[in-house]
Amino acid sequence: MQVLYAYELSQEPIEMLVETIAGEELNADPELYRFAQSLVYAVLNHRAETDKLIRDKSEHWDFDRIATIDRILLRMGIAEFLYFPEIPVKVTINECVDIAKRYSTEESGRFVNGMLDSIQRLLTEQKRIKKEGRGRVGQ
Repeated sequence: MQVLYAYELSQEPIEMLVETIAGEELNADPELYRFAQSLVYAVLNHRAETDKLIRDKSEHWDFDRIATIDRILLRMGIAEFLYFPEIPVKVTINECVDIAKRYSTEESGRFVNGMLDSIQRLLTEQKRIKKEGRGRVGQ
């Protein structure tokens, strides 16, 4: 989230931000660093798609007025739903909600939870969420 937040605010080259922020933070765990890198690029590469889902589900919210951290967390959650089959849906939602509660507004936890739950149901109905291995546990 820190890399995506820095990118959103600064528009610095993403490669530099991944290296300086995630690299410093996760240098002791190469596997976690690779995951963070994959998530950052998945979010950026599929931003138009995730933003459309967010816009469609945020009927009473102006997209640009959604808190920046909340918007980033929603993008991350949707990317994990669609492009990380090993991560259970419940884990994604719980982690995004926890981060929202910790780093965003007082209402962010409920907002992120409701949005991700609604988007997850839509994607499940459309048969777009395909979980495998550990990701299938509890979906």
